[in-house]
Amino acid sequence: MRPPSIRARLTLWYFAVQAVTFAAFGIGIFFAVRGSVHAAIDEDLRQRLQGIRRFMERVGPIFSQEDLTYELREHSGLRPGGDLLQVSDAQGNWVFRSASIRDYAIPRPGEDPAAPRYETQVVRGIPLRIVSATFGVPGNTYTVQLAAPLAQVSDVLQQLQWLLVLSIPVVLVLASLGGYWMSRRALAPVDAITSTARSISEHSLSRRLASLKTGDELQRLAETFNQMMDRLETAFKRITQFTADASHELRTPTALIRTTAELSLRRDRDNAEYREALVQILEEAKGTGILIDNLMTLARMDSGAEAVGFSMVDIASILGEASMASQPLALSKQIQLDREIPDIPILVNGDAHALRRLFLILIDNAVKYTPSGGRVFIGLNTNGKDAVATVQDTGIGISQ
Repeated sequence: MRPPSIRARLTLWYFAVQAVTFAAFGIGIFFAVRGSVHAAIDEDLRQRLQGIRRFMERVGPIFSQEDLTYELREHSGLRPGGDLLQVSDAQGNWVFRSASIRDYAIPRPGEDPAAPRYETQVVRGIPLRIVSATFGVPGNTYTVQLAAPLAQVSDVLQQLQWLLVLSIPVVLVLASLGGYWMSRRALAPVDAITSTARSISEHSLSRRLASLKTGDELQRLAETFNQMMDRLETAFKRITQFTADASHELRTPTALIRTTAELSLRRDRDNAEYREALVQILEEAKGTGILIDNLMTLARMDSGAEAVGFSMVDIASILGEASMASQPLALSKQIQLDREIPDIPILVNGDAHALRRLFLILIDNAVKYTPSGGRVFIGLNTNGKDAVATVQDTGIGISQ
């Protein structure tokens, strides 16, 4: 089973985060609204309680029980719909009960509350917010209870609850669709990068990703990918060049060994001639071994692991050895080798093996591209502090 794509995982993560956020937001909104509504109801009950207390403290000492009941009835009737109010004395007798509160049958508090006490009770299936307080007036002590019905508040809170329950999933779905669209748009360059990367092969290493001007991680990814392809292309070119160099380097000594052997087998020769040919073949075999080692050195140099070792070497001796090694090949093609190489040492700063390979390649190419009966000139002279080696032939030359 394939793992979900980054786009799908981003959408799922976005959905999960939004679900937790909206759920917390909805719960917070619900409890904040409920707390605010209850606080407003409690504040209204507190102000009404204070009004009744001030009223009773003013008229209680001067009115009889019947007059107090009458005055409380009148005071309660000032409120539209009437107050849910009941008042009892210290003996538990009802002094006043409003007409509307009798339908609820709210019981007296078990203990006379010294401070206003707020509570929510469900009386006959109807939720009520009740405040109870006991205070004294000259000659008596009264317990006052005020109530406010919470049915309408409960209906509003239930409607809010259903609104949140139904709207949050809808918002989550819309937000998730928007998140999926945004992630798809944001990851579109990744698909382009993938498509381009898949189309690159060993024959199209020069292809690069289109430059992104987003200034973000995707641009850095594309730039890093292109830099990696630059390095791969360079490495591939080095490998190709190394293969070509290796085949070219090995062809020359192989041709010399083969030519020397063929010349020796064309006719019967004495032991000295055979020995000379074997010595020549041995020298070339040694040179081939050195050449292989040097090719490995060249490979390491191309990779930056090793550098050429320069020292003071005799270029005249090196050029003379290279020309002598090429003599059998020239004889096989009936080409005359003319040499003008000083017998005295000429010292230059260089790598002996690399110079020998260079001269062998130059002389081999000169012989190769000169027709039979032609001439190859090999010379060396000095020009001030410089040494000038010359390989000149009468052939067609080498294309540039």
